[in-house]
Amino acid sequence: MTTEIYRDAWGVPHLRAGSALELARLQGLVTARDRAWQLEVERHRARGASAAFLGPDALSWDVFVRRARLDDTARRCFAALERRDPETAQWVRAYVDGVNEGLRSADDAPEFARVALAPGRWEPWTPLAVWLATHILFAGFPAKLWREEAARLLGPEAVGLFAADGPGSSGSNGWLVAGDRTVTGHAVIAGDPHRFVEDPGVYQQIRLACDEFDVVGLAVPGVPGIAHFGHTGTVAWAITNAMADYQDLYRERLRRTGADVEALGPDGVWRRVARHTEPVRVAGGESVEVEVLETERGPVIAGGPESEGDGGPEGGGDSGPEGDGAPPALALRYPPRVTADLGFQALLPLLRARRVDDVDRAFDLWAEPVNVVQAADTEGGLLHRVAGRVPVRARTNGTRLVPAWEPGHEWTGWHETPRAGLADGIAVMANQRGPAAALGVEFAAPHRADRIRALLARRRRWAASDMPALHTDTYLASAAPLLDRLSALEDLTGPAAELRERLLRWDRRMDADSRDAARYAALRSAVVRRLAAHPVFAPLAAPPAWPEIFRPWLALLPRIGFALEHLLRAPELYGIDRGRLVREAVEEVAEAFAGPEPARWGDTHRLAAWRALPDPSDEAPALDGDHDCVLCTSAVPGWTDLAARGPAARYVWDLARREDSLWVVPFGASGLPDHPHHHDQLPLWLRGELAPVVTDWARLKKESDHG
Repeated sequence: MTTEIYRDAWGVPHLRAGSALELARLQGLVTARDRAWQLEVERHRARGASAAFLGPDALSWDVFVRRARLDDTARRCFAALERRDPETAQWVRAYVDGVNEGLRSADDAPEFARVALAPGRWEPWTPLAVWLATHILFAGFPAKLWREEAARLLGPEAVGLFAADGPGSSGSNGWLVAGDRTVTGHAVIAGDPHRFVEDPGVYQQIRLACDEFDVVGLAVPGVPGIAHFGHTGTVAWAITNAMADYQDLYRERLRRTGADVEALGPDGVWRRVARHTEPVRVAGGESVEVEVLETERGPVIAGGPESEGDGGPEGGGDSGPEGDGAPPALALRYPPRVTADLGFQALLPLLRARRVDDVDRAFDLWAEPVNVVQAADTEGGLLHRVAGRVPVRARTNGTRLVPAWEPGHEWTGWHETPRAGLADGIAVMANQRGPAAALGVEFAAPHRADRIRALLARRRRWAASDMPALHTDTYLASAAPLLDRLSALEDLTGPAAELRERLLRWDRRMDADSRDAARYAALRSAVVRRLAAHPVFAPLAAPPAWPEIFRPWLALLPRIGFALEHLLRAPELYGIDRGRLVREAVEEVAEAFAGPEPARWGDTHRLAAWRALPDPSDEAPALDGDHDCVLCTSAVPGWTDLAARGPAARYVWDLARREDSLWVVPFGASGLPDHPHHHDQLPLWLRGELAPVVTDWARLKKESDHG
């Protein structure tokens, strides 16, 4: 059978071939033609080479990638994949062959000319490197740096006070409605992954059909198959972040011995560290020489032998960044580096799945990242489980930095992945403390999950077409603690009293056209800024001397903003008069909103999508929602109302009729700025509407030239 490319009305590629190998090559080819610039940015980022054309702003990422050895880990994982699963390795190679073929005709992407870059060559392990780079910070290991600082400066109780779904991940929504709760008698799966909103998007709508399977879903550009969200016609699956803790940070004691570096192990023995240097090129600047070190725990991602501190036995730094010197040497231990396994063995079985049991067995092979999976099939099968690899080790490894030279912090095995059931025909996962509770430390607040359950409880029978109303719900349950504090201020007068009464009557919906939502957000930010400015938090105000890439996890304002509920509800907060702070904030905001045309929430709450080459002329559209709404468009209270994170896609999988399924992405199918399908889905996405999933080949347009 010859390979065929079809497109629907939104430019979504529907690909058909005679075999899985031919189809993989075709998927790579089409992705390179549609997303050439995006693919090349991701390839360079995965290699730690993006500063060579993006400039100094990309340097901190490149240095981290080199020190964490992501490209080398991908090479190791692919070599192991060739030994363990030659069929999947060949399938990945076929995808890469298609990418390289497509990149040869990708000169029409204007970004290449802007930075004087020519499309390069992908290697067989590049898709694994892209996957690893996309998810290495997904588990939020830098949060351990924050917990260490908070506990050291404020006491161990600060770890709980600041627990929140913070800057590292705003999570995802996913829900499964069993057939006995739907109008068709067949299950519906729906949700939306919350990630940094990127242009072009991090998810690519696609259909992959050959003699073995016919699957629609959301692919990650640069990676073959459909990993996270797919529908084969008889079974569908979707994931959310399990919020598991599976990456550890070890303080290392390092010393130089001539040209070598040694690390002190838990047995008291100094051992040679793997060491080499790599140059990182920087456009418009000098190249940077990076020393790459790896101990028996893992790659050293911060500090080095010259780190200052008490030196420990026989020298070598291990202090925290409280001094003026370099940060301590930190080694990152993460499962793919230990096992040489990224879980790519699961990708082909997912495409071939016919029933829930097939999906279940496929996810037994999953490794990175750790997810909660929901699946359903046309025969009534249901699945709700955790998938991924989480090491067994001391509990302290999950909450703080642990000393590499002390025993008791080793990995001793792997956790069994938990399973869960449905309650009254419904399963909801929105990163709250759910089936993965035993595997993690910090989870999302329960508001999104609780709200989805409450909405689903309002009706006994649901249809796929009903789901967008849940996607776009803007009720903000996390407003309660601040409104409770506001309610207690009974002696306000003038505009401050009027503001209090308005907000106590407010419906708590963060709609873009709501003036009261804007008032609430302004009050929240004013309270956050006042808390952050309090002398008790001053030691945390200056970012410690960790690498720049980790600063978002260490910034005080976002930490207070995302933990505001805990800070306002705590019985005591270091002697801070929170009532006075709220009063001052009310008076400030009341004055600001005293004009005849007070602002709406959407005036400041706008989309700030990430682009490798920002265009200052782009207009940022207004957004509904907020961090703890089901419509999770995350502002950073006290810092900015702009939202860089939000639904990177929305989907509804109907197990009764696949053609009744729905989906949308924030921008479009094409990465070419002037292409008609570059931003054509944005109006749908902003309105909360979804496009139909077309499965009838007769309704698709065939491309005449497909290579």
